[in-house]
Amino acid sequence: MPHTDCVEIDTWLLYVAAATGLSLVPGPNGLLALTHGVIHGPVRTMATIAGGSLGFGLTIAASLFGIGALVVASPGLLTTLKWVGGAYLVWLGIGVWRSPAMSAAQGPDVRVVTTRSLAQQGFLAAVTNPKGILFFVAFLPQFVVPENSLLVQFLVMAATFIVIEILVEGAIALGASHIQPLLSRFGKRVNRILGLLFMAIGIFLPLR
Repeated sequence: MPHTDCVEIDTWLLYVAAATGLSLVPGPNGLLALTHGVIHGPVRTMATIAGGSLGFGLTIAASLFGIGALVVASPGLLTTLKWVGGAYLVWLGIGVWRSPAMSAAQGPDVRVVTTRSLAQQGFLAAVTNPKGILFFVAFLPQFVVPENSLLVQFLVMAATFIVIEILVEGAIALGASHIQPLLSRFGKRVNRILGLLFMAIGIFLPLR
């Protein structure tokens, strides 16, 4: 199995695919990128995205700290956490399947004009989402290899997710005026595809 010193390549590629799917799921930060892109333009919306990335970084760090402590205390509990997390991912997939399509009309009424305010909104949208830590606690253990360096794996996972989130939200902001009608027309189909993705991950990964 190809791998680096601490991160297996095939596991990382699977993580990239799953993290990309997560970033495409309609959520508070995606809606902010969409609405700020329409109102303030893609350049200024980068402040929103930067704030959200910082928030995601803190959320991932908090999640990984708990996972790392669990692995150190009792490596056997990681298997249990993987099964519980897998069940949660299946449940999340069902929720994504049934959720309404994302559209600009769902976004908040954004009237801020300062870069700092845009960044604050992105940050708060990431850290105040109660599903954030719960999702990462369920999601990240599926890709952890206890025999390898946890710190390196955690750093790679966090950096990978943040880069993907920046690219996805940047694309949403850049094409905001064009993507909203597309989401309104095909968003439900996208939800079903992503829902199936998360259900498959929840079933497959604990069996690996």
